[in-house]
Amino acid sequence: MKRLMSSIAVGALALTSVATLGVTAAGAAATTSTVVLTGKAPALYGSPSSITATTNAPGAVSFTANGSAIDGCTTVATTTATPFVAICPYTATAAGTFAVAATFAPTDTTNFTAASSNTLSLIIALPVQGQTPSPISLYVDTVIGGGATGAATPSYPLGTCSIANEFLVGQLIVFRVYGNDADLGGAVLTPKNVSSATVTVSGVTTPLPLTYGAHGALAFYTATLQTGSAAGQYNTLGVINYKVTFNTIAVPAVTKNVVAQRYVPVMKKGKHVVVNHKVVYHMVRYLKQVIVTPAVAGATGTWQSNFTPSSVLTLNATH
Repeated sequence: MKRLMSSIAVGALALTSVATLGVTAAGAAATTSTVVLTGKAPALYGSPSSITATTNAPGAVSFTANGSAIDGCTTVATTTATPFVAICPYTATAAGTFAVAATFAPTDTTNFTAASSNTLSLIIALPVQGQTPSPISLYVDTVIGGGATGAATPSYPLGTCSIANEFLVGQLIVFRVYGNDADLGGAVLTPKNVSSATVTVSGVTTPLPLTYGAHGALAFYTATLQTGSAAGQYNTLGVINYKVTFNTIAVPAVTKNVVAQRYVPVMKKGKHVVVNHKVVYHMVRYLKQVIVTPAVAGATGTWQSNFTPSSVLTLNATH
């Protein structure tokens, strides 16, 4: 009897233990998931930039840029082993700064929660030439011209004709420009194909004309901006905003006349001549105009600095 009672007691204890363990497992809280975004910045416009999401569990990641889903990255599976990562090859449609974010959906929804990522500020670098398609490509720099005296006298290493973006009041700023036109087979821009070329400087009423000339053994376009305190001279301290504009001459099509031939029906008294139930044709020759070289429309090319502040054209006071 005592042995039977002991067996019942042990059995009851075992059942109680099992029930208690079952309640604990079912009531355990799911682990909070994490998803962290990283990426290379700045990225290049037109090239894919890899955005990496790292999570603490396997699952799928959805990526967005400025609140819109990124094509091809709406559901990216993570790797199945730690570290759990999902990679989105993002190619921006424009340059600028994009707020990239992601949401994570774990495969094991019982033990892991969904999660939202940090916001990654992804900078897509703007090409110096801008994003407006144009057959004209331009190279622009600024050099120190001669003639300055006193505190504004150029000194080593920034002597006369040295490329510079920092100038002192009293110095002569020389804009140097050269370029090519893809529509003309990459031809160099010269007065033969350029109708106008100017530098528009913020604060200066009249655009500066760019003139083409020989400088030593080389030829290119130049314009000058004299800084100083005298009337008509530029003296606004700080960044000098300017824009270079080139307009090319339209080229008409080149044509020539060639001998061509065609067959026309033979007519007699206003009617087709028919033999054996068939209309009779005869060959005639004529001159036909054909295009040898297509016409090229005039184009406009512009250049405006979008370098970082430390690299843009700046006028400083003398000490």
